[in-house]
Amino acid sequence: MAAPRSSEPNTLTGQCLVAMPGMQDPRFEHTVVYLCAHSVEGAMGIVLNRELADMPLSKLMEQLNIPVTPACTERPVHFGGPVEPGRGFVLHSADFMADSSMLVDSRRALTATLDILRAVAEGRGPRQCLMALGYSGWDAGQLDGELRDNAWLIVPADDALLFGEDNAKKWQKAIAKLGIDPAKLSSTSGNA
Repeated sequence: MAAPRSSEPNTLTGQCLVAMPGMQDPRFEHTVVYLCAHSVEGAMGIVLNRELADMPLSKLMEQLNIPVTPACTERPVHFGGPVEPGRGFVLHSADFMADSSMLVDSRRALTATLDILRAVAEGRGPRQCLMALGYSGWDAGQLDGELRDNAWLIVPADDALLFGEDNAKKWQKAIAKLGIDPAKLSSTSGNA
């Protein structure tokens, strides 16, 4: 998918989607998704708050024949979404850029090559990063339709949501950024 062009109106690139309580798709129930690309052609994002319990980064590195170092032993690997679940993505601060990196905004980038994992293991990787397997994808107009159906809230991204370690509370924290009490959100949707 091509990255959205800056001249496209209403792009949500660089924003977070927060699943409403009535989310019908169990893969996205109580998720926070960072949108790496959003254009008329579709959208692509990474789920920020679902760790893969059976796949710590050290195990992934071993499978990829990358030496496991202290820099990667305690890091989780996230469920990035249901599309291409065997493909790895690293959402990271833009202080590290490779030729294959896609700049999302001035502070964040996405890289999907082994080079960044080697850099992390060697201690020369980005200051902040989140490793994920798979991504969340929407065809042209699909996400816009879900937004009209009130399936998602839009929340500004910040480093705590993207790279914070408390995944169990990211959904509540994202909603709280809007000044909304999650207990008062309706699990049914409608349009006025």
